[in-house]
Amino acid sequence: MKSICVYCGSNFNGDPILQKAIEDLAFTLANQQITLVYGGGSVGVMGVLANQVLEKQGQVVGVIPQFLMDKEVGHKGLTQLIVTENMHQRKQKMADLCDGFIILPGGFGTLEEFFEVLTWLQLGLHAKPIGVLNVNGFYDPLFLQMDVMVQNRFLKQVNRDLVFNETEASVLVEKMKNFNAKPDDVWFRDRNLA
Repeated sequence: MKSICVYCGSNFNGDPILQKAIEDLAFTLANQQITLVYGGGSVGVMGVLANQVLEKQGQVVGVIPQFLMDKEVGHKGLTQLIVTENMHQRKQKMADLCDGFIILPGGFGTLEEFFEVLTWLQLGLHAKPIGVLNVNGFYDPLFLQMDVMVQNRFLKQVNRDLVFNETEASVLVEKMKNFNAKPDDVWFRDRNLA
């Protein structure tokens, strides 16, 4: 695994537990010479993570659309900064550049990116591991919702199990390295949910 795309918030609430988790992830990436691919921002969790990886002599590739560069939120000290025309190109480029995805705490954008690559995995459009770094139970309600989807037969358990849910960065990355995608691609055959 040479690069991991991390989806995370453009805000940071100052939580010391989250700060420690970011530092641990940055150490894991830099120590294992895994390039961080992320949204290119200098603010929020994004900026904290990028700075931590850079401080640890790691490689950081940012991908940011022009309109966010125009708002001056682009990070100016990265190993590489790629500017795209729009958000769709940004997401595609980030996915193309990485060997796996990690989700940190964030808001709507983070969830949207997470579910997009998870859906792509379920559909067999890629076979890259997806891991949630579940800091202080932040994503517990989301995993509960996934269980409700399984119980109500809108999601198969085998596809629910495609996502790693870990609290330690080193454990998460190790599991991702050994990932073998086995989505159930016949989800469309059982259309009658009654």
